[in-house]
Amino acid sequence: MRIVAGKFAGRDLTSPQGSRVRPTAEHVRASLLDMLRVDVVNARVLDLFAGTGALGLEAISRGAKSADFVETRPDSLHSLRANIAALRLIKTTRVFKRDAVPFAEALEEDRYEVAFADPPYGSRMLDRIVESWRIRRFSRILALEHDITHDLPDGGICRKFDTAAVTIYRL
Repeated sequence: MRIVAGKFAGRDLTSPQGSRVRPTAEHVRASLLDMLRVDVVNARVLDLFAGTGALGLEAISRGAKSADFVETRPDSLHSLRANIAALRLIKTTRVFKRDAVPFAEALEEDRYEVAFADPPYGSRMLDRIVESWRIRRFSRILALEHDITHDLPDGGICRKFDTAAVTIYRL
């Protein structure tokens, strides 16, 4: 896995091994960030269910000013911190070892410009994040990666890939 575009284009990212890890495919991540090209410049970004941090790190590579990452799994946290260190982004990033759903539910309105969420496929955590965003509006944009069969509320722009889809909600 690598950064696709921007100032860190081509840089490899560390990823934990195992079947529980499902990094966002490069072509899906590239398309999602292309859809948000203008929005990520100078943005404060939130990466929920961060895993390796690929979405938030790609956003920084494309001009975001900072990124906050939320992750609970120790192997993913290890990879995330290694990726941040390798790209020398310690001053522009924060890592929260927390459950993403209660973290999002506790956020204040208008905290971020862009929030990414990529929870495990097939879980209802995605629905809880969308519901929390609709109540709290913690970001101007909520960008989600999900299984193509996952039904989400109307109002977002959806782009479908093989078995994955991305949906973007805007205020």
